[in-house]
Amino acid sequence: MLSCLNQINLVRYLIVWRVNSSLAYFPRYFSLDISKILGTIISHRLPTAEKRTWKKSLAPLNGFFDKFKTNKKINNSSKIPESAWPLNSVLFAYPLKRTYGKDEFIFWELKLFGEHADHGLFLEVILPAMEEASFTSEQDWNRRNRIWGHFDIQNIYAARGEKWEPIVTDGKLNLRSRVHPLQWLEGLTFASKIRRKFKTLNWITPTNLNENLNSYYALNLPDEKEKMKFGKTPLLSFILHSLIQRLNKLLYEPSKGYTEINEILNASDRSAFLQAFQQSLQIKITENNLKKVHSNYPGKIIGAQQFSSIPRQIIPYLDIASILHIGSQTHFGCGTFDVR
Repeated sequence: MLSCLNQINLVRYLIVWRVNSSLAYFPRYFSLDISKILGTIISHRLPTAEKRTWKKSLAPLNGFFDKFKTNKKINNSSKIPESAWPLNSVLFAYPLKRTYGKDEFIFWELKLFGEHADHGLFLEVILPAMEEASFTSEQDWNRRNRIWGHFDIQNIYAARGEKWEPIVTDGKLNLRSRVHPLQWLEGLTFASKIRRKFKTLNWITPTNLNENLNSYYALNLPDEKEKMKFGKTPLLSFILHSLIQRLNKLLYEPSKGYTEINEILNASDRSAFLQAFQQSLQIKITENNLKKVHSNYPGKIIGAQQFSSIPRQIIPYLDIASILHIGSQTHFGCGTFDVR
């Protein structure tokens, strides 16, 4: 499929928390809370030099929360930073209800990329902070009907291909578990053999692909600039283009700079991708149910868009994009979807 995926280190953790209070009320966008509070706890537990790095990285997000407290009517989405952790990470909270009762479960994924796709880092830094967050008495966080200080870490799994292997079961850590940064690929062929027709792409989290517009326009595609409408209704071709930009970021080496598609993909992969891309240019949007996100969300739009069809040859690329997330503010889980 895409041989360059073998160069992407990624560890995916599925985290399950159980509410242990009578009621837990959740914010509109939980990933922001996870990033701020878990990140702050991590920073408090680190040696001085590392603590400084974390606090500097968290400062813009803390500034956003401070401004939002004083003026909830301003448009804050542009002020939410790209990331809040000095780790190449994604915090993907599964779609939530606003309130949960005792013994109900909360599901979210933590994805660690590149040099940070390290199970030791998770066990030594992130998991202890998560445990502290589960029983914290810090007044700023442990408030009545909030999740912080009122949950148990029920289960944690690590992805091996399409399967989830247990790391923590019923609150007990399996010290024998071994997690490798390429096991996320094991058994994933990304070869769509499904005969069913797909038409709908549903953005599970907010997305903003506008950072990729200039490179997309540089392709000089006929009439595409008029159709794009600045990313408000992303074309299928633009989504595929955004996948390449995401791969570019993940494979970025400071000493070499960003790479071109010719360097990311070998000849066979490039030919297959360009074929799929040319095919995607013919696919029209038939229905648009996208809407602007709430002002204190990251991203720009969310919802479903329906195409005239989504050819089977394109589905594998969409599968990859949904795992890696595309566009901006991926740290907060932005830029993932499902295909129906």
